[in-house]
Amino acid sequence: MSRKTLIAGNWKMNGLLTDGTALAKDVAAAVRKMEKPECEFLVCPPFTLLTTVKKALRGAKVALGAQDCHFAEKGAHTGDISPQMLKDAGCSYVILGHSERRTDHGETSELVCKKAGAAHDAGLKTIICVGETLSEREAGKALDVCTRQIIDSVPENATSADTVIAYEPVWAIGTGKVPTTGDVAEVHAAIRKTLAKKLGKGNAGKMRILYGGSVKPNNAKELLSLEDVDGALIGGASLKAEDFIAIAKNAGVC
Repeated sequence: MSRKTLIAGNWKMNGLLTDGTALAKDVAAAVRKMEKPECEFLVCPPFTLLTTVKKALRGAKVALGAQDCHFAEKGAHTGDISPQMLKDAGCSYVILGHSERRTDHGETSELVCKKAGAAHDAGLKTIICVGETLSEREAGKALDVCTRQIIDSVPENATSADTVIAYEPVWAIGTGKVPTTGDVAEVHAAIRKTLAKKLGKGNAGKMRILYGGSVKPNNAKELLSLEDVDGALIGGASLKAEDFIAIAKNAGVC
């Protein structure tokens, strides 16, 4: 089943006004040079840069996303941001359940599910992240952990139109370590099978599943050529426009 490849950049807590604007402009310029991009590009800067990056991306086929949101539309939630605020700022996507949120802020899959439902109601597409730790991988629990996170994190009414899944093994994020292609293929296949049971085979067949975790230009082709890998959620390599674009080009998806 045909699924349009998504190349997404998660800038995390990086970028001040000057360098963040320059990065967005460089990404936009590179994408504009492509006559007909066969994949979809997305950048997710920190909240402070959303409006600025939106302006820098004008005229380029690059979507804007955020890195988290609250489940409430408004209210007494100091330091949080609502899905409606993100939509108003020009976002079309939001990343939810990233392992750094689950670890640093104690976010549960149930909370991720609640946030995802609110984001969908606000008209945002979600990228819901799942992934195992090194100890879970070594204990042979990777599939169990990832499938349980899918079951608990993805809303019952999620569709391929409003939801993307990202498999990010926690031990591979920013470490330079990458699972074998066999390991990635196994987890992605298990995720799609779990989605089919939860949401229906047709929905699951259309839903994109990204791989994330030390994706670089030199390993992109190997990873993105796997059957159930529909793109990448890129961290460190998305902070250099040339590397971000090279991942798509080297993989032969754009």
